[in-house]
Amino acid sequence: MFKKFLILLILSNALFANQSYTKAQVEKMIAKMVILGFYGQNITSNDKIYQDIKKYDLGGVILFDKDPTNKRKYKNVVDPKQLKTLTSKLQNIRAEKLLISIDQEGGIVQRLKKSKGFVNTPRASVVSLRGESNARDIYSLLALDLNQNGINVDFAPVVDLAINSRNSVIVKKGRSFGKSSKDVIKYSSIFVDELKKQNVISVLKHFPGHGSSLGDSHKGFVDITKTWKQEELEPYKYFIQNNKVDMIMTAHVYNKEMDRDYPATLSYDINTIILRDMLGFKGVLVSDDLQMGAISKHYTLKQTLTLSINSGVNMLLFANQLARPVKLETIINTVYSQVQNGQISLERIVESNKRINKMLQKI
Repeated sequence: MFKKFLILLILSNALFANQSYTKAQVEKMIAKMVILGFYGQNITSNDKIYQDIKKYDLGGVILFDKDPTNKRKYKNVVDPKQLKTLTSKLQNIRAEKLLISIDQEGGIVQRLKKSKGFVNTPRASVVSLRGESNARDIYSLLALDLNQNGINVDFAPVVDLAINSRNSVIVKKGRSFGKSSKDVIKYSSIFVDELKKQNVISVLKHFPGHGSSLGDSHKGFVDITKTWKQEELEPYKYFIQNNKVDMIMTAHVYNKEMDRDYPATLSYDINTIILRDMLGFKGVLVSDDLQMGAISKHYTLKQTLTLSINSGVNMLLFANQLARPVKLETIINTVYSQVQNGQISLERIVESNKRINKMLQKI
């Protein structure tokens, strides 16, 4: 056993030596691939999230308004004054830009609520009925609100097509701009353009399409094999071909016609062969929350991290909203161990960091 460990250690050191990376550097590169949720409306140097950013160069954080364990309590967002103070403190921990993200689609998915002093945004299904000029005004206000409050990544717009009227997670909640790819492209483009004007990175979601599903991936396994349609790729094709997308989010959906073994988030066939090779996406691919039931109920943390990174995912989202909080060190140590034993190639880590660094130059 000791001999095996010694051989792995020698091989690992040789690998890192050839690439000129120390253990600490590799750990920081892994941390840069993580977007983490945390508890607290204010931070000091004693807080864990502060130390994660300072010591490991954590890639990003995701903010929520409500504490999932008690909806009457706040998690991160109270009001504009408090939020500006929090994001400023987070951003000043280190010299390099920190990705400060949030889910601000409009409608039911708004972490910044009107009742707390933020701009209210209608749901996508309503926006698409009011015309392009009105949509531009709406998303201009949303983008300005994010910028002024220190948010530089918005997990929006949703580019899923509303092709399944029974879809509970996207269609029934009004999160889609419409049934046709033409309408979705039209209004999501306006959303993306307005975010860009305020130096906020937009995130197209949920690849390769969640609008045809019957289930909710927050709760468990979702099979779209019999409901998914080719046209669900059209918005992604448009944005990629027109160089208008910096980040795309994966969906925790399974389609055996695309991959017989894994859901999209963990699928090399979907994330690399389809998205990278066939569609030509060169930006950052971020996972949907890896603590959702569709993933966490079927895979261990080691399996999830290994499969997602090897599939082509560049940033790993752990919102710490749906399950027991995962510590950054646990993620780092797990991935580092898998790099050491050859289950994850160091090149995957390096490549992801290059993509992230390139994106950071835009904010």
